[in-house]
Amino acid sequence: MQVPITNKSRGLTLHLLRTFIAIAETRQITLAANRLHLTQSAVSQQIKKLELLLEVQLLDRKPDDIALTHHGERLIPRAYKLLALADELFNDMHAPDYSNEIRLGVPTDIVASLLPPVLTRFKKKYPEVLITLISDVSHVLRTELEAGKIDITIVTESQKGNSDEFLVSDRLVWAGIKDSCLSQQRPLSVALGNETCAFRHATTNALNQHGIPWRAVCQIGSLEPVFATLKSDMAIGAFLSMTIPETLCVLKDSGLPELPWFHLNMKRGTGTQSPIVNALADDIFTELSQLSKKELN
Repeated sequence: MQVPITNKSRGLTLHLLRTFIAIAETRQITLAANRLHLTQSAVSQQIKKLELLLEVQLLDRKPDDIALTHHGERLIPRAYKLLALADELFNDMHAPDYSNEIRLGVPTDIVASLLPPVLTRFKKKYPEVLITLISDVSHVLRTELEAGKIDITIVTESQKGNSDEFLVSDRLVWAGIKDSCLSQQRPLSVALGNETCAFRHATTNALNQHGIPWRAVCQIGSLEPVFATLKSDMAIGAFLSMTIPETLCVLKDSGLPELPWFHLNMKRGTGTQSPIVNALADDIFTELSQLSKKELN
């Protein structure tokens, strides 16, 4: 049932309640007026207006002091509550909107190895924000970013980005199970990504340039079948050193050609980003840019 608003309650303003609280706390009209930056006359008039609206006496005025009446004592906690609620409402209405969704693009090999720590900390700070992860190869992620379908993306590139983009560098290395002998077999069994994967071209170019015959055992972009192939010792593969899972290892003495460095760069959408999107981008930049280069000996 809706409670009707009377004409008297319409006149009960927050300004009158603030004046009442100032007098209740200072117990002097002069001090209350100084706190509120009003004249003594204005403060007295506001208290008189409040008493007329409520139809009760709120203050017991004495020559050297002002005390609260019974009605004043009843009003004070309610006045504090109303003003606190008003301040909370104002702050909430003027605070950045953190209720929106952030669409984050991440290469498939980076999602599990590098992103969990930064996303965990970010979620603790902004639990109401929905982060949608779009995982694909860098070529696709750049296209999605340009189309406005994602807000931020991390991409793997052969060149370092500028100071606002570059995160960390890492070398592409040969990986397989411990004590694997596949690197000595010819043709070399290699697990490769799809045709748009930059690692695929770097891997096959290195093998071709060194005259090493090879055959593709797994050519699926998803990492699950690639890792399954390597764990079964059916092939070896090329990965950034910091993304190799614990079940696999770097094949240091494989006799295979050295692979190139790649760089993780972060790209933001070209349009105006919301404060929460920028907050996530800043956290990613801070977290990943602190990673040291991993150059294998």
